[in-house]
Formats: sequence, structure tokens, C-alpha cells
Amino acid sequence: MQSRVILDEQQIALIIDRLCYQISETHKDFKDAVLIGVQPRGVDLAERINTRLQQLFPAYKIPYGKLDITFYRDDFRRSDKAFSPSVTDIQFSIEGKNVLMIDDVLFTGRTIRSALDALLDFGRPNDVELVVLIDRRLQRHVPIQAKYIGKTIDTIVSEKVKVYWQNKDGMDKVEMISEPIQNNDN
Repeated sequence: MQSRVILDEQQIALIIDRLCYQISETHKDFKDAVLIGVQPRGVDLAERINTRLQQLFPAYKIPYGKLDITFYRDDFRRSDKAFSPSVTDIQFSIEGKNVLMIDDVLFTGRTIRSALDALLDFGRPNDVELVVLIDRRLQRHVPIQAKYIGKTIDTIVSEKVKVYWQNKDGMDKVEMISEPIQNNDN
């Protein structure tokens, strides 16, 4: 396997700052905005964005929650692997709110489609905006698009994007991992 660093710690910090400022331009006083991190890995980015927004705009209290989509996944019953559900923690109403749904990587769009289904169990938001660290734009299976994007990259199906977070992995970094191309010429 070959890997290359797409984003390092400093670049991730800058992207999180940029995303926070972009969000604040749209949601000036955050009166009707709520943040929801998609379990499992979107929560790491959501926590970082929530912390940074609180540092930048301490006068505003922005509701923050976590959404588990395990039982909404379209591959839940088809997979032989065991799913371990996370915890949904949404202690506020999303009815009529502008939801900022946060995930680390947007790839096929299936995770976000599942998250939208799960979210509607908590009410009918006014608007849902997607925030992602990485947008892998060439492999969509459903028509999902992020409004706030940290970095857009073009990948092929055999390439993987791995996001590492300091609190879980001991470092902030994004890598692209690719399988070596097999040469069948004998």
C-alpha cells in the first residue's frame, strides 16, 4: 500500500478556522443554527468546529448534538460484519432550525442519505447544510452535495481516504491510501 499526506495538522487547523468563518457568514447570530455530528467519525470534526465556534463567538450558545445512523444504513442488514451502534445525543429540538450536519469525508453520499433519514425522526428542520472536511467528488451514488467543504479531492474507487484525529489516533492528519496497481503482463 502506498499513502500520501493530503492534509497535515496545521492545514486541518486552518481549514477548521475557514469553515467556522464561512458558517458564521451565513448564520450571523446562530439564533436558529444547530450543529449535528454524524457518528462515528463526523463527531470528531463536529467537536472541533463546535469548540472553535465557541472560541471565536463566545456570546453565542450553539446547540450541538451527535447522530447515530447505524440502523438507517442501507447496508445494515446485508452485511456479515457486526455493527456497533454509537449513541445519539440530541438534547434540543431541530424543528424549524437550520441544521449544520457535519461529517469527515463525503464519498458516495450514502452515509449522509442515512443521516438525513435519522435526522427526520427528531423533527422537521428548516434547512440542512452539510459540512465536510474532505469531499471525494467523483464517486457519488446519490445526489448529495456539501455546502461547506474543507478540501475537494479526486480519487478512484481503489483509493481510500483516512482521517486521523488527535483525540483518537494521536495526530491530526488526512492520508490517501492506494493499492499498488497489479501488472498482469507475464
